[in-house]
Amino acid sequence: MKNQNIKPKLSVLMTAYNRENFISEAIESVLASTFTDFELIIVDDASQDTTVEIAKFYEDLDHRVKVYVNDINLGDYPNRNKAASYANGKYLKYLDSDDIIYDYGLEVMVKAMEKFEFAGFGLASKVSDEKPFPICISPQEIYLESFIGNFDHFGRGPGSGIIKNEVFKNLGGFSGKRMIGDTEFWLKCARYYPMVKFPFDLYWNRIHGIQESNSDYAKDFYKQLRNTVYGEALSHSDCPLDESQKMQVQKAIKKKNRKKQIVESINFIRRKINI
Repeated sequence: MKNQNIKPKLSVLMTAYNRENFISEAIESVLASTFTDFELIIVDDASQDTTVEIAKFYEDLDHRVKVYVNDINLGDYPNRNKAASYANGKYLKYLDSDDIIYDYGLEVMVKAMEKFEFAGFGLASKVSDEKPFPICISPQEIYLESFIGNFDHFGRGPGSGIIKNEVFKNLGGFSGKRMIGDTEFWLKCARYYPMVKFPFDLYWNRIHGIQESNSDYAKDFYKQLRNTVYGEALSHSDCPLDESQKMQVQKAIKKKNRKKQIVESINFIRRKINI
């Protein structure tokens, strides 16, 4: 029986599905962290390989590791919500089971959040020319920096962020939308809560062929899904922007989309020439 009375500062949430080739490195990277006041919650989504056996090996080695196994496959974002339901920490930190967090990563994120107690979440960000990290910005600033300032805060994956547990619960977690759930959630967070910015390079995002980001579904639908959640966020009654700012953002989005289309067309032509 897992001890639910322990209240660590941080809950590291690792969801897994058929990750036997990668999960050991992911777990060991968390256990090697300089920040130690955490629990590592691993939720297997009905894997068909030895992922569970590997995870349970580490559960036997370290009391901070807690392994749960779903009876049926829930899918990516529903399983992320499942993992959060087990969390006891003040903060939630997602780390995918095929990624690695550097030994200083958790410490940097937690200290940044502790410096700004009123913030609801934090994300890796481009360097600012005006202030050193960590930096805390308002909901309005988050939207403007991301859309007009080209910071792309809403394009970050779950591994790039840290979230207050109470904020995650207040917002109802991820909606469950495939592929675009992280972007949608950051947009939702940014309606209501200030955000802490901290550096990139706190974790390593492994790229491999069986990730959904490399799937045909992603190639066919990602841009459409992204533009849909952008539109929903800008039209939401609690959007932190005024009407003039919304118009600026919509123009900026159209401009970026046109630029991407031109780049994609040029790359397509280059590939055809090289064939």
